[in-house]
Amino acid sequence: MVLLDLLQSKGLLEKYGIKFAKGELAGNEKQLEGACKKIGFPIAVKIYSPKISHKTDIGGIKLNIQNLEETKKAFSQLRRIPGFKGAYLQKMLSGTEIIIGGKRDAQFGPVVLFGLGGIYVELLKDVSVRVCPLAEKDAEEMIGEIKGYSLLSGARGKQKANIPEIKSYLLNVSKLMIKEKIIELDINPLFAFGNEVLAVDARVVK
Repeated sequence: MVLLDLLQSKGLLEKYGIKFAKGELAGNEKQLEGACKKIGFPIAVKIYSPKISHKTDIGGIKLNIQNLEETKKAFSQLRRIPGFKGAYLQKMLSGTEIIIGGKRDAQFGPVVLFGLGGIYVELLKDVSVRVCPLAEKDAEEMIGEIKGYSLLSGARGKQKANIPEIKSYLLNVSKLMIKEKIIELDINPLFAFGNEVLAVDARVVK
């Protein structure tokens, strides 16, 4: 069993059409400055380490960083965490958070999960699951049957999410789970807003 780091997970998922928010890896302050110029503020600063999968639990994510001084302070704090190999800087996004996951079930084989992401996946457990391979109808049903669907469809003045793109992501993850030797994967959160559906974090176990 091998846990892929963020960049390895990102590289694999991008091969299957999953798009990620703009980001840069920095190992020192000079690289930090260059990354900030490329991405632009506000940003998130995350610990980069092959040994750490749940970054939030150890204080490994600093959000809404507004300038270079704050970035350097966040970088300094992350350096103190055991296993630190660098910092991954990423453009801050806003929108409805969703999750797409995959798992190799002992009884059913590869399955795909969909639901509200971020903290909501733990609090509300509002998810739908299907056995691979997914057909287009399966992906449509998965999106439509979660209780939080109204958040994606433009309820209460929220910007409507790109439902066709979410559907294509589900179908692509289904293909990935069939073709690759993946034990489990989590793309959480994905930000769905307007025409874009962008991932900001991913965890893949082979």
